[in-house]
Amino acid sequence: MELRMFLSVVPKEPVSCQQDPEGFRVMRRAQFSVWSEQTLVSYREDLKKAITEKRNLMTLKYARMDNLIPKLHDNIMVENLIDEIVAIQVEWQREMMARYPHLMKRGRPLEREGKTTETTSFVDYLRSELETYSAGTLARLYEDLTEGQSKDENLIEQIYSHMLKGLGFSSIDEAEEAAKATGQTDLM
Repeated sequence: MELRMFLSVVPKEPVSCQQDPEGFRVMRRAQFSVWSEQTLVSYREDLKKAITEKRNLMTLKYARMDNLIPKLHDNIMVENLIDEIVAIQVEWQREMMARYPHLMKRGRPLEREGKTTETTSFVDYLRSELETYSAGTLARLYEDLTEGQSKDENLIEQIYSHMLKGLGFSSIDEAEEAAKATGQTDLM
């Protein structure tokens, strides 16, 4: 369902990622690998509802990233939940940047640098995606993240591990070493 939505997004300029459905699958599979079954079921329902209502969640996400449309939630409790989820994931992303600096150079900047930037920041991308989720999915995702915190697990690291294995690396450490040795920034 997501892939169909993604492929039907009409970008301002051509984007290579729409020409790589398998890459999209690898990335999304990694993202969902850390979600509980309840969160996955809730998000699947979000997707089904969006299809019924003829809303493309991917179009909405990218429109929010470009600030072309207003926020998708106007409920203060939902906004607070999004803020909490972003805070947890930013902390984990900072840990990743410290542990794997060569690999993480390829990723998005953590936050917006100045008023304009050519690359959407991690925070803006994440917040835009979270806004497309229902309150129920957000609540379940928050539970997944806080459970990870309580176990001292970095779920972002688990996502990267899953994604890099899908891209042919045996581990994050191997990908970090490859990035360090070659100076490559296009491993992902």
